Amino acid sequence: MSFLKESPIVRYAYGVTGALLIGGTAFSLATGPVGAQVAQNSPTAMSPRPGAPMSFADLAARLQPAVVNISTKQRVAVKQQSDPFEQFFRQFGGQAPGQQEPAPNGGQPQTREAGSLGSGFIISPDGYIVTNNHLVAGENGGTVDTVTVIMTNRKEYTARIIGRDTASDLALLKIDGTNLPFVNWGDSTRSRVGDWVIAIGNPYGLGGTVTAGIVSALHRGITGNGAYDRYIQTDASINMGNSGGPMFDLNGNVIGINSALISPTGASVGIGLAIPAELAQPVIETLRRGQRPSRGYLGVSLQPLDENIAASLGIPKDQGELVRALVPGQAGAKGGLQQGDVILRVGGQQVTPDQTVSYLIANSQVGARVPLEIFRDGKRQALGITVGQRPAEDVVAKQAGGGSDDGSDDGVPTGPATKALGLSLQPLTGQIAQALSLPPGAHGVVVTAVDPSSDAADKGLKRGDVIISANRVPVTTPAQVSSVVAAARAAGRTGVLLLVKRGNQPEAFFGINIIPR
Repeated sequence: MSFLKESPIVRYAYGVTGALLIGGTAFSLATGPVGAQVAQNSPTAMSPRPGAPMSFADLAARLQPAVVNISTKQRVAVKQQSDPFEQFFRQFGGQAPGQQEPAPNGGQPQTREAGSLGSGFIISPDGYIVTNNHLVAGENGGTVDTVTVIMTNRKEYTARIIGRDTASDLALLKIDGTNLPFVNWGDSTRSRVGDWVIAIGNPYGLGGTVTAGIVSALHRGITGNGAYDRYIQTDASINMGNSGGPMFDLNGNVIGINSALISPTGASVGIGLAIPAELAQPVIETLRRGQRPSRGYLGVSLQPLDENIAASLGIPKDQGELVRALVPGQAGAKGGLQQGDVILRVGGQQVTPDQTVSYLIANSQVGARVPLEIFRDGKRQALGITVGQRPAEDVVAKQAGGGSDDGSDDGVPTGPATKALGLSLQPLTGQIAQALSLPPGAHGVVVTAVDPSSDAADKGLKRGDVIISANRVPVTTPAQVSSVVAAARAAGRTGVLLLVKRGNQPEAFFGINIIPR
């Protein structure tokens, strides 16, 4: 996925209402007996619908003046290349050939000017402008030095950054003006797949570019970014520089903010993504009031319920999310959630890949009491959680933890095989834990070998991984793992759920198929 940093509904009447008013008989004559099924593309079901435009010209001409080009500039430090001969010549009190004398600025770091081009749109006659946060965010935190707004008549304004929100990738600017052209928000909740949309923006610096297409998909999840990972997908051409520009319906209302594209080349291949107005407008209004957006927070790390994990738990796949870890002292831990729980419903709403726990919680009122339905130890249970306040994004990132995997398995001896999973396991000793860079007090069994033809190998388990629990039962010996596998077989399960720790990375669950006897 490429973010666009450098370089979008008419409702149709079917005539059915009139037929129904005349009488049920007339309707039956047109569609067949009541309750009869017809082909999705039958002539009756696919009768011509009025409203498709012969041209977008009038609409584009009316909207273009409210869409602006945004240009940013900032000074960024230049990384100095080290000279292998510098130390040698310094040792002898000389200067490397071709090396210049120190700069007269007292050795201050060298800088260069960097910038970005993007788009935005005016939402009020006094000059409030909506765009993407990534256009105005500085390279090393903070914001860019200057933001210039260019109108369609080439008039330029210096803009102030009123507020910005990293989580939603939205920013609000202000220019000094009166009686400026502006556009209104639309209702993106009424958008349907197949609706016409148009995008206006500044691709590759070509201001005022208009493209048209349809809504290809709704609630498209791409980034996994919780509350805002629900994009409108369109085939209207969106390229580098369209970022921050508006997506319009055929009434000329803003239903989305063009933000990203998916492309193997960096150029449009017909998969553009826009932040829906239903999510963007509340954030912008909050920023306009000088406030920080408030979002609900559980303080849990989650992972999807894929086919193998679901099979190991004996529940349907894609109907819930698995709690991988909890942040101590936050809402989830306080409310009784445990590692390995599956959250099935939030506030009575089913958790699905299109409606994640993060989305449902983030859009819940902070301080509200929200019921959760969970799956734990083979049973459905109910919990009541008081929704917390989501911290700043840098705090969330630190709480999530992280680390890198260097692929090292030094210090891990070979252990006996657990044939049912295709793994060789050994108890975790202090010496092995130290060799694997595990935190003090780590416990479990260490993987010493993986059968390359096993499901465990296909899922990515490898030598040096530490199994902390199997089917939510803590394990410290290979025999305990074998016992859990035997119990799963006796219960008719085809897999087991392993909680695995790798180096200093966060713990993760793996659903591993049991090898048939």
